[in-house]
Amino acid sequence: MMRTRDRGPLVSIVATTYARERVRDVEALIDSIAAQTYPCLELVFVAERVPEIAEQVAAYARQRRFDTVRVLFHEGGGGLSRARNVGVDAARGEIVAFIDDDAVACPDWVETIVTVLADHPSAIGVAGGAQPIWQDPSMRWFPEEFFWIISCPVPAWTGVKEVQPVRNAWGINMAFRREAFDRCRFSETFGVSNRGQPEGIKLGLQGDDTDFCVRVRRATGRTILFAPSCQVYHKVSRDRLTPRFTRRQAFWDGYTKATIGSVLRETGDPADRFALSNEFTALRQMVCSFFPSAAALLFRDPACAVRRLALALDVLLHFGLGYIAARMPKPGQLLARRYAR
Repeated sequence: MMRTRDRGPLVSIVATTYARERVRDVEALIDSIAAQTYPCLELVFVAERVPEIAEQVAAYARQRRFDTVRVLFHEGGGGLSRARNVGVDAARGEIVAFIDDDAVACPDWVETIVTVLADHPSAIGVAGGAQPIWQDPSMRWFPEEFFWIISCPVPAWTGVKEVQPVRNAWGINMAFRREAFDRCRFSETFGVSNRGQPEGIKLGLQGDDTDFCVRVRRATGRTILFAPSCQVYHKVSRDRLTPRFTRRQAFWDGYTKATIGSVLRETGDPADRFALSNEFTALRQMVCSFFPSAAALLFRDPACAVRRLALALDVLLHFGLGYIAARMPKPGQLLARRYAR
């Protein structure tokens, strides 16, 4: 661990990528980290499988004269979880933060993380939200209630305005004290991607962040906080709004939630009695808020209303299919293979 004199704890930011087409996104991420208001930080970037990615990112950091970027090359498999573990092992900070390769951080992102953890010494970690950067304005029809499909968790519609405990953080925007990694690592059962897909569709269990948070809370007995002011922005391309993408994301999210929920029920840990509380809360919000507002929109903008209602029904159907597939292993394997193609 490292603390810089009179300037606060060192924060290590871990980001990873496996795709050549994401190099420009990583460069934008580096620019946003270089512009942070908090000075005591380092960026640990892990390039997976493709050496050219590491070379290009290192060259860009030198060009920008951002000497606190460390670029690592990870040749092995294991997907996102292992790459994150590689980054954690190399990180020197008292706080380790995570952000996606196609996201950019608000200028006060790191400063907010440090402030929240300083103000809440009993917390082991902090989570923030993500707002979309649409590829073009025509994509704005996509409803906030389903931003989780495009990796933009906890949108404004939840109404959360103050720092409060949450079940888990989200990999696109989260940070933990070093103690968390003295106890746990990301499970390599999760985070496996279909690397042949340019849009980065995750196939298989994808809740490495949720699983990690559950184990960290158990191991430390400490809370994870959500801070509304801790924000990043996530680039959203057109292919993330296609039925193929949204159905697979919904299916595997349902599959993952059922799997994690089963583990928690089997252990009988009363601290995790709210295993699926986030999902039930979201479902209540949809019934009480989303569907009535979408129906009202039929009179003002019928095309948009129909599009939103169709998306909602499609996502809920495939989330349910994923949930059922995980709870019924034998027939569920047939469904899982279908969505793994």
